Amino acid sequence: MDGLPNFPLLAYRERPEEKARLASLLRLLPKGGTILEIGARDGHMSRALAAHFDRVIAVDLHEVAISHPRIEAVAGDVRALDFPDRSLAAVLCAEVLEHVPPADLETASRELARVTANVLLVGVPYRQDLRVGRTTCQACGGSNPPWGHVNRFDENRLDRLFATLTRVETDWVGLSDERTNPLSALLMEWAGNPWGTYEQEEPCVHCGSCVGRPPSRPFSRRMLSALAERMNRVQRRFSPSRPAWIHCLYRRPVS
Repeated sequence: MDGLPNFPLLAYRERPEEKARLASLLRLLPKGGTILEIGARDGHMSRALAAHFDRVIAVDLHEVAISHPRIEAVAGDVRALDFPDRSLAAVLCAEVLEHVPPADLETASRELARVTANVLLVGVPYRQDLRVGRTTCQACGGSNPPWGHVNRFDENRLDRLFATLTRVETDWVGLSDERTNPLSALLMEWAGNPWGTYEQEEPCVHCGSCVGRPPSRPFSRRMLSALAERMNRVQRRFSPSRPAWIHCLYRRPVS
């Protein structure tokens, strides 16, 4: 469920910011025992976890094919986890919650807090501007957030979602200067969102179809998008960068 781009994963994994993100997650997690990983995708993180844990339960919407003696791949949904209360010493949920439908976000958060007996590590994009990189679905014409990210987070929102747990450590990873403004976002929308994240695997949030690729545009629309991007470049010159991701380690209070 995370927003992995649809180009060779090996190249993506070699990006310095992606290596830093994975290193941060591994550093924050206590080692040993059994860990539940939510959103296993291609199993890359599962294999990294297997070097530090006795057992990894790798959950995704569809069972992932992972051949490893310490990894058990199962199908599951973060909104309804098939595990008893407080049955897992450690739970990792990274690059997942930003994709959960907003109406289901509190349910998913309660499920994560319910199954952990000790710690929960959550990783999400930090204060992402969801107007940057929007796509226009070629099937229904609806506007989609970048990478299918429908939720925006900071540490305060995460603390509210996991109010039954205590945040004990926080790590910010990478830097991002991606931001826009209402006028530029509107101009880009009128232009058909030509520079959105069309390489994403996530379907349209409105109709469920592949978002497709934008067609060639008339000169007037090209001018609108060029003007919007020029305004964004000026804005970025005067706006500070922010972390790209936030990782929060939560611990269940001792009863």
